[in-house]
Amino acid sequence: MADPTKRNGEDGREPTSSDDANLTARLKSLDARLDQATAQRTKITEAPSRSKSDSKALGQAFRLSAEFVSGVVAGGIVGWLVDHLFGISPWGLIVCIILGFCAGMLNLLRAAGLVKGARYDEKR
Repeated sequence: MADPTKRNGEDGREPTSSDDANLTARLKSLDARLDQATAQRTKITEAPSRSKSDSKALGQAFRLSAEFVSGVVAGGIVGWLVDHLFGISPWGLIVCIILGFCAGMLNLLRAAGLVKGARYDEKR
């Protein structure tokens, strides 16, 4: 029966310096290939810098949409109240929704920085 402590191809001889040199060269080659594979893997798996800018852009989009929607909703609520207080059924709602749309667009442009905010004049 075969000796289980011996590997395939071993004939019971001691390793020589040429075997050590060969093994060292193979280990260095393997190490270089592992470093190269690790570098490629980190390039692929590392989070790109866009993720931070994407979250900022998403936050900006939510803020701008909230600015616009709040103007329209506020106009609708005021229009509904005007309709019920004065009994001018659809006209108060229609006019105030249009005004709310305009206010929402103005707020949107101000939040985006395309229009300067209202200036407070301190001339007295």
